[in-house]
Amino acid sequence: MKKIEHIGIAVKDIEASNDLFGKLFNQEHYKTEIVESEGVMTSFFKVGPNKIELLQATNEESPIAKFIEKKGEGIHHIAFAVENIEAEIERLQGEGFKLIHEQPKNGADDKLIAFLHPKGTNGVLIELCQDIDK
Repeated sequence: MKKIEHIGIAVKDIEASNDLFGKLFNQEHYKTEIVESEGVMTSFFKVGPNKIELLQATNEESPIAKFIEKKGEGIHHIAFAVENIEAEIERLQGEGFKLIHEQPKNGADDKLIAFLHPKGTNGVLIELCQDIDK
């Protein structure tokens, strides 16, 4: 793993949260995107070398909707950048980690993504991210 790619925060209202975090970071978000496959609308802030991703559910079956229903708004996941997501998935499976996605899928911000199951990572949802070659 190369670095923390971003921290994902589950929110009920992305517009209100953009205002809140915009004031906190003293800047506007740089990108909003809907990821249909995950049922989310995302918004990204760049804070120094780091990124914060806000996630709002677009439907009641979204993992974000279920997360907020159980735990409320807050930190949802930590994403790590990887060079080769397929190789990293294989390595982690070999180490005994359970993955939610055994094959990478398209995610927000031009990334291939896969999630590790939080039951195997002390309750922390971990996302792997690889830049999509354009």
